[in-house]
Amino acid sequence: MALYDRDYNNNATEAGYTTEVGTATVTFMKQTYQLLGASMISSALGAYLTMPYAATIAGYKWFIFGFVLLMVFFGFNMTRKNPTLHLLALFVFTFALGVMIVPMLAMIIGQGNGALIGNAFLMTSVLFGALSLFAINSKSDFSSWGKPLFITMIIIFVASLVNMFILQSPLMHVIVTAGILLLFSLFTIYDTQNIANGAYDSPVDAAVSLFLDFFNMFTAILQLLGIMGSDD
Repeated sequence: MALYDRDYNNNATEAGYTTEVGTATVTFMKQTYQLLGASMISSALGAYLTMPYAATIAGYKWFIFGFVLLMVFFGFNMTRKNPTLHLLALFVFTFALGVMIVPMLAMIIGQGNGALIGNAFLMTSVLFGALSLFAINSKSDFSSWGKPLFITMIIIFVASLVNMFILQSPLMHVIVTAGILLLFSLFTIYDTQNIANGAYDSPVDAAVSLFLDFFNMFTAILQLLGIMGSDD
């Protein structure tokens, strides 16, 4: 999902890298973060409204995951020329992601560890905010990170599938989850600077990338907290 609308071939010159942030950029970023906040509300609603159907959702998790992938690779491209549909696609997409993690949330709540969800969200918010501020204020150019991050993401994705279907190793699960957290922390820096440098044509596109970073960091932190708090 981190593939969304990212230019992995850019460099400092092509991306228009600059340490100066103009008025238009500030306005664009303000709109992006407003949409990001609205997307989080949409995702939270998706999880809250469908929580009573966690067992049913678990049975259809791969269909929901497939829909999410279709939105990432095709859906947003199809709606990009229509601002209204593009905005609607953002909220449908984030709502679906909220639904997708309902089984995990229900399991955590069922174990009496519901407080972990709030703790994970708070930790993710603090980390995400700190990384975003770092990316905006840093004098360094992170545009060269694109390809290495993309390659790392593919490796982690493959490792996750291998462990899920073949190894089924708890230790490997911890390693992969920690790798996801680190990966999307770096993606947050990369994407935030890209937004500041005008790499996105629409605040909706920018918000999708940042939401994916936040969402993956949140689920990784939540899983790590659950593992550390487990008696097993």
